[in-house]
Amino acid sequence: MYALEQKILAEGIVLSDQVLKVDSFLNHQIDPVMMQQIGQEFARLFKDAGITKIITIEASGIAPAVMAGLELGVPVIFARKYQSLTLKDDLYRSKVFSFTKQIESTIAISKKHISAGDKALVIDDFLANGQAALGLADLIHQAHAEVVGIGIVIEKSFQPGRQLLLDKGYRVESLARVESLANGTVTFVQE
Repeated sequence: MYALEQKILAEGIVLSDQVLKVDSFLNHQIDPVMMQQIGQEFARLFKDAGITKIITIEASGIAPAVMAGLELGVPVIFARKYQSLTLKDDLYRSKVFSFTKQIESTIAISKKHISAGDKALVIDDFLANGQAALGLADLIHQAHAEVVGIGIVIEKSFQPGRQLLLDKGYRVESLARVESLANGTVTFVQE
């Protein structure tokens, strides 16, 4: 997605050869116009998949997931990373290791929001090692629902997440594929 790549080049900050900061438009401050374009692109890519639910993880996946849900006309469920007073019973749970935060979290969604027969699209902001996507897919499988695809806003293609997901048979669609962050420069995969 050319507009997203240009936004990354203009506003992204390379913190190391492993970390790209995009908090000016994606995961702290949100650019609603960019999110709308992202939602439209996910809808275009997955329009024929029969999606009935979109599943993401709090917090940075919510904006692109909601915009895709709006375009596709389906509900969006976000997995919570912590137990709340109102979300405590009848949950699907999975463990997820965060590369960025270097911690393992339990994520959960209510059983009442997803069921067998649902066709779920996973959407997340970043793909690095694939652990968040695998955790979300695990929640979907626990409900005996189907993962029809995984939509990623920014993929760090130099990390193993994409291949891990492909090896498990998932369809992966990434809107921007970063080949390298070496020398403080963002380089995209040329497809």
